[in-house]
Amino acid sequence: MRRFIRDNGLTITMMALFLIFLTGQSVTGYRTYNQDNEEHGEVTIGYRSYLQTGHFVEATFENWESEFLQMGFYVLLTAFLFQRGSAESKDPDKVEPVDADPRNFKQRPDVPWVVRRDGWMLKLYENSLTIALFLLFLVSFVLHAAGGAKVYSANQIAHGGSPVSTLHFMETAEFWFQSFQNWQSEFLSVATLVVLSIFLRQRGSPESKPVASPHGDTGA
Repeated sequence: MRRFIRDNGLTITMMALFLIFLTGQSVTGYRTYNQDNEEHGEVTIGYRSYLQTGHFVEATFENWESEFLQMGFYVLLTAFLFQRGSAESKDPDKVEPVDADPRNFKQRPDVPWVVRRDGWMLKLYENSLTIALFLLFLVSFVLHAAGGAKVYSANQIAHGGSPVSTLHFMETAEFWFQSFQNWQSEFLSVATLVVLSIFLRQRGSPESKPVASPHGDTGA
């Protein structure tokens, strides 16, 4: 058990923090939602019902969407773009192991089975991380739109208007304002990490260069 925790400690900790903060978001969102209902003379709802509201769904997937978009682009762009001196970049003057053709290692007994299979399956597998991240973005994007449409429709009805469909909501400035305000912050944070890792260090982290490395060294 101790070995399992040691070998998977990063994932366990990150998922635990995710659940803690998601719970915090849902509880505080629930209280905010009911407080707003009380102020407007509307009925309050239970916690489980709140988790199905547009208020919770929109807020949750609006953020997930931006995270997966940022990670998807980051994985894709680091395959062929460089930043000299950054721990987050490949060295533009070297051939990196991640660029090696997996077909040259088909005979190794420990390679993933899909590498030995070759063909279109290997082609897909070569890009599977980026594909998975963009698919997660797409799912989150749609759920953000669906949740947002419920909130937008409720506001429309409260002001004497008509409810809108998810597709209609995606045509509004409100939907794109919500998306862009999250997207821009994600790409700013990645750019900040890329640049700061040129000059700053964190001993022991694979996201940092060794503390004694010159600023010009590229890659971890």
